Amino acid sequence: MQDSVTYEYATIRVVPRVEREEFINVGVILFSKRKKFLSMKYHIDDMRLKAFSNEIDLDSIADYLAAWELICHGGTNGGKIGQLDIPSRFRWLTASRSTIIQSSKIHPGLCVDPEKVLEELFNRNVL
Repeated sequence: MQDSVTYEYATIRVVPRVEREEFINVGVILFSKRKKFLSMKYHIDDMRLKAFSNEIDLDSIADYLAAWELICHGGTNGGKIGQLDIPSRFRWLTASRSTIIQSSKIHPGLCVDPEKVLEELFNRNVL
């Protein structure tokens, strides 16, 4: 690909009971330094998550993912993390954590259009 650039992505997971390490994919976050691109796409399937764990707080999940999205977009609405540069925000969002929302390991690739790849990864890994 002539105009292709590198990108990195991770799958966003909900881990209702961290000690059991079981998860459901709910989104994808994608970063391309050369395209100055950082975005995420997510979908909360209430019925699926409740079937997985009837104790899960769907409102909290929605709030956390909305905060992640604000950080992706950058600026003051994303708090102090949202004011960092794009690579730092991506690294913060994809850092290892033992909370109800986690990300997979980071995977690299090449693309021309990061937005299109984000959509493809979301369709493949989440829907």
